[in-house]
Amino acid sequence: MTHENPLDDPNADPFEIARTAAADIARTTGVPQHDIALTLGSGWGKAADLVGETVATVPATDVTGFSKPALEGHVGTLRSILTPAGTRVLVIGARTHFYEGHGVRRVVHSVRTAAATGAKVMVLTNGAGGVNRGYSPGQPVLISDHINLTAASPLEGATFVDLTDLYARRLRATARSIDPSLAEGVYCQFGGPHYETPAEVRMAGIIGGDIVGMSTALEAIAAREAGMEVLGFSLITNLAAGIQESPLSHAEVLEAGRTAEPVISQLLARVVAAL
Repeated sequence: MTHENPLDDPNADPFEIARTAAADIARTTGVPQHDIALTLGSGWGKAADLVGETVATVPATDVTGFSKPALEGHVGTLRSILTPAGTRVLVIGARTHFYEGHGVRRVVHSVRTAAATGAKVMVLTNGAGGVNRGYSPGQPVLISDHINLTAASPLEGATFVDLTDLYARRLRATARSIDPSLAEGVYCQFGGPHYETPAEVRMAGIIGGDIVGMSTALEAIAAREAGMEVLGFSLITNLAAGIQESPLSHAEVLEAGRTAEPVISQLLARVVAAL
């Protein structure tokens, strides 16, 4: 039996596929190793232009195991960027979401590939809904912890990984040194693609959540398994259902991202420079 994507073969080793993908990136970009990786979610895309000089841009579909993004707002490329300080940054503009139904291996493939390129820090960003009533649309929030409500994990078999300091205190302190006004919150990943109901949003708040979205948690777990430090940012694109009275829409998410993009992109670029 043949598989369109090698990660769809249950007998394949996802880490070997990630190493092959990393070799593809090294060959096509001419950059043998990266130091930091960024996954840019809705609203965060322009940060790549501010981080440094783009050395190479590669269509994600040219790299083993990657797919074309299903969601508007994700650019579908991998970029190798050189910062003024000489840091090599791999910018991932091709995120596979859990709700696409391709399985967790494909969701976390970009993270495992980033680790295989040598990256020691994984910066994960997203656009999300605000549960905490102290947040407002257009506000960036540091992720301090998460609650995984997908009923899935990227870890396979008896693989036990400590998630105590998953969103590294050291990296969050660095981000707050750039912008002391940054709020922190707990991110809840739902399965999607439907938005959460008002009752689900209330549940998220009761169990300790401040932010709701459809990405990031599974990727963060995979990054920790790979030995990376993780920094997470959510852009509050809207208040969640039941808190915001008007209906939710993806158009609203994209518009909030476009409005906030200049400010949050500058913030992220400054944080990357400090890492």
